Amino acid sequence: MSGVTANKSKTLGKLDIAKKYFFDFLRGCFDGDGSMYSYFDPRYKSGYKFYLQFASVSEPFLLWLQEMVYELTGVRSKISPASRCYQLRFAKSGTRIVFDKMFYGENCRFLKRKFAKAQKIFIIDEKVRNAQVAELVDALA
Repeated sequence: MSGVTANKSKTLGKLDIAKKYFFDFLRGCFDGDGSMYSYFDPRYKSGYKFYLQFASVSEPFLLWLQEMVYELTGVRSKISPASRCYQLRFAKSGTRIVFDKMFYGENCRFLKRKFAKAQKIFIIDEKVRNAQVAELVDALA
């Protein structure tokens, strides 16, 4: 069998995927080894943070993902070691851009559970931003 290797998840690197299909591929990665998480940062009033991340035991694979996302969107990200793997992480504004590229239309196939979690995170962020705008308007009045 061609292309099958032992420990392929550890040896995975750059893949030959047409740029027009890259975000479909990335959406599949999100459904498999991706996640989103959020929290209120207690250091800042109304500091709501959220991140999109991908995990892999192959750092070269994540470096390639990072490079492709930057090339296609200009969004920067960070790769960090985690326990038994590496994580490619996008911060708040980058998360929104990459997420919108991955979920670009009605005909996209995806895991509803992960998509619903992301939508809840975006709704909370919108409410936090609206509250901050309201505070600014009140302060200026």
